[in-house]
Amino acid sequence: MSTLTGVLITVIVVLAGAVIWLLVQKSAGARMLFKAKQEAQEILSKAREEAEKLKKEATLEAKEKFIRLKTDFERQTRHQQRKLNDMERRLLRKEENLERKYQLLERKERDFSHKERTLYQKERELQQREEEYRQKMNEVIEELERVSHLTQEEAKRELQKRIEDEARLEAVQTLRRIEEETREKSQALAREIISQAIQRSAAEHVVETTVSVVDLPSDDMKGRIIGREGRNIRALELATGVDIIVDDTPEAVILSSFDPIRREMARMAIEKLVMDGRIHPARIEEVVEAVKEELEEKIKQEGESVILELRIQDIHPELVKLLGKLKYRTSYGQNVLQHSKEVAYLAAIMARELGADEKVALRAGLLHDIGKAVDREIEGTHTELSVELARKYGESEAVIQAIASHHRDVDFPSVEAVLVQAADTLSAARPGARRELLETYIKRLEKLEEIAKSFEGVAKAFALQAGREIRIIVESQKISDERAALTAKDVARRIKEELDYPGQIKVTVIREMRAVEYAR
Repeated sequence: MSTLTGVLITVIVVLAGAVIWLLVQKSAGARMLFKAKQEAQEILSKAREEAEKLKKEATLEAKEKFIRLKTDFERQTRHQQRKLNDMERRLLRKEENLERKYQLLERKERDFSHKERTLYQKERELQQREEEYRQKMNEVIEELERVSHLTQEEAKRELQKRIEDEARLEAVQTLRRIEEETREKSQALAREIISQAIQRSAAEHVVETTVSVVDLPSDDMKGRIIGREGRNIRALELATGVDIIVDDTPEAVILSSFDPIRREMARMAIEKLVMDGRIHPARIEEVVEAVKEELEEKIKQEGESVILELRIQDIHPELVKLLGKLKYRTSYGQNVLQHSKEVAYLAAIMARELGADEKVALRAGLLHDIGKAVDREIEGTHTELSVELARKYGESEAVIQAIASHHRDVDFPSVEAVLVQAADTLSAARPGARRELLETYIKRLEKLEEIAKSFEGVAKAFALQAGREIRIIVESQKISDERAALTAKDVARRIKEELDYPGQIKVTVIREMRAVEYAR
């Protein structure tokens, strides 16, 4: 405040001096000068009064501000004190709780120590008793070994063997009883259903080969097909991927390939070229390309005709094309498309007779070998590929599961799956449906008899009915009736594990008891 007052006084003095100087400069006279001095003194006194007033006001304002700050500080201090008091009370309560918990833990620790000592004592008592029991058990075992003349391990093995033999014999007896009861009820019905299905499904069996013969109008055409220096025949073989054999066969050439679709394409191309008369490499390429498109359309039509014949709806167009390809695919000499149609018919008829889902059986039977249409292009078994294709093109899960189990790769999930497998076996086992190489056939028969003769107590074994049945004659002194049934099951299991064969093989075990006496 003193600084402010000094400034005000300085300003006033400067103003007064300026006024006096002006008065002196203007030479207003002494009277004017005296009057100015009086006015200056009056102004100076007023300024001093104003400065004192301002000083007092500033002092009052500072005191009021100090009082406000002091009040706020005291209020905040009281608030903080209350918080500290609350925290102190909470801490005291927590400390009391901790003290109580600590006392409780001490009591529990004392109880635990007491229990631990008790348990330790009991454990020692149990160890002592266990040692006593072990000693007594050893004495009993030694006495038993001495009496029975068998060691402990030998006695265990003997007991285990007897229990296993009894359990196996009981199981065999139970299985025989169940099989006899089931056979009495189901054999007649099954035979009737299967016979009706076979009678109502008339299928042709055409044995396909790996060669095709193309008839020619004359032997002169052979030379035109060969071309100058063999360029025409090389162009044909390169475009179709088929070996063309021109031999002494009159008015015919032979097409050789393991791919029936390529053979068909080559046959159609040669027939078109012969009809057209223009045979040269450029024309050959044009005709082969045209034949490819024509063959694809023909394959599609074959698939559609099968779908219409079986009255199947909502099947994916790609599956229709693949079905058409099956017409040119063979398995053991059997046309796969005809086989698939026959399996579909048989499965559907049996499903209708048994009250199962006829549509599922029909679709699964038709598509069960669809993987064979692509198995030469994609890795995997035809069953795996069939399942993948059916799932890819939106077939139901029931159809997919039936396809997956038609070779018993997985357990049968439904009645329809069993019927598809049975229909597949019937179609493959029908006389004339399939052919096999003689060497493979003989090896399978020998392997069948070898497996049967490897079992203990087997005297003779004969493979019958083209390897679809094996009859085993056992020694009656070594094999009982129950053991004979068990031997039949063991032989069937070994055959299933070690042999690959179409359809099924019947295992018959014959036990004959002969009593011989001489009259002298």
